[in-house]
This record gives sequence, C-alpha cells and structure tokens, in this order.
Amino acid sequence: MKTEKFYSEGEHSWFIVYDQDETRVIDSNVFALQVDGHTMLLDPGGFEVFPQVFSALVDMLPPSSIKSAFVSHQDPDIASSLPLWAACNPEITWYTSKLWVGFIRHYGALEANIQGLPDEGGEIIVGTGRLQVIPAHYLHSSANFHLYDPTARVLFSGDVGAALLPPGHPAFVDRRDIETSAAFDAHIKHAEYFHKRWMPSNAAKRNWCERVSKLKIDFLCPQHGAIYTGKNVERFINWFDQLDVGSALD
Repeated sequence: MKTEKFYSEGEHSWFIVYDQDETRVIDSNVFALQVDGHTMLLDPGGFEVFPQVFSALVDMLPPSSIKSAFVSHQDPDIASSLPLWAACNPEITWYTSKLWVGFIRHYGALEANIQGLPDEGGEIIVGTGRLQVIPAHYLHSSANFHLYDPTARVLFSGDVGAALLPPGHPAFVDRRDIETSAAFDAHIKHAEYFHKRWMPSNAAKRNWCERVSKLKIDFLCPQHGAIYTGKNVERFINWFDQLDVGSALD
C-alpha cells in the first residue's frame, strides 16, 4: 500500500493509505488526520491488511502520535484491525455509533476505550481541530457516520462515493487543475453497481445529499476507490442524488 499526503497547512495534514496488495479481500482506503502532532485514523482497516497499512503509515507518521480512531460503522474491512491497533497503543480512543460499540468489541480488545456517538452526531476534537460528525444512517449501515473537517474542507464519506477499482489505481479521480467530466464519467462506472446494491434507502440518500450540499468540500474521501476533488465533488453528489438505490428489492 502507498501513503500520500493530500492536504497540509501548518500542523494540519491529511493522508490516504490506498491500493492494497492483498487482492483476496476488498480493496479499502485508510485515512489519517494529524493536527498538532495528534493523529486520528479513519476506518483503520481490516485484520488481514493491518501489516500493509501499518507499514505504509509509519513511513509518514510516528505510531506514537495515533491517539484516536473513527469507525464509520461495524464492517470488518473497517474495524476488524481494532485489537491489533489496541495492542500497539491501548490508549487509543475509538469513536463509533453507540449502536455498534458492543458489536465491534467482538473483534477483540474488550478493554479498548470505545466512545459511542449519538444518532444526531456531534463533534470530535483532534489536537486543536474540531471535526463534525455527520449522520449518514442507512448508507449503507443502519447506524453510520461521516466526518467533516471544516478547516481542510475534507469530508470522509465512508462507503458513499466508493468505487471498486482495479489494482494500481490512483488516489484521486482526477487531480488536474480542472477536473474533467470525462474523467468523472470513466470513474463513476466503477461506483454505480456498488451504490445501487449496497445503499438500501432512497430517502436516506436524499437526506445525505441535502445535508452535505451545504458544506464546503474540497476533498470527498470514500473508504473504497479514489478521492473526489473540485468540480467532481458536486458531480458526485448530483449523480448520487439522481441514482435509484436498493436494487436487490427490484
């Protein structure tokens, strides 16, 4: 896996760990936010890819700086590495929906400090940074959150925006100065089935689109695939808003 810093302003930085080498499990991204030497992991990954993620991260960040982790929902590709991270640092504070606290303890680390978030979301402090916990329930999990950094204008969007890309994929949908609609159109073909099949609720989808459309977003960061930037952020939100989801019910 590779680590790339995609935002940096003073002591405030964002990193993506992406393009895993293990192809037998679904390819996933791990994000890290560092503010004033304090690091938070976002959806820190599955048990099977922990060595890859750890090795890629330590090239950029000291493990001792990791103070917290955000878990958008309960899936194993997101949180089954919990006991391994807890073994590295038992003092890590974990944030997830209050509905999933007892469930993700099944992965191990029963003594881990797991903070349950209320359905309405709230705020998480990382160093001097204040992050907004954005409700995204039923997209696709019944208790699900995204995380917004208003300073960096980063929205970590969990499975929303996800694309199932081939090995060797880039970190961005399109990182040129002017993001082209052609690049977006080519990319979104890898996202369509995922969203139709894994997102069960058109009502929840519309609620999310309305909510995040009010945010200033420079980077929309999904847990699978590539980062949307610039005009591609608006393109994705509009595309998702018009997509009919819950295809297994057809």
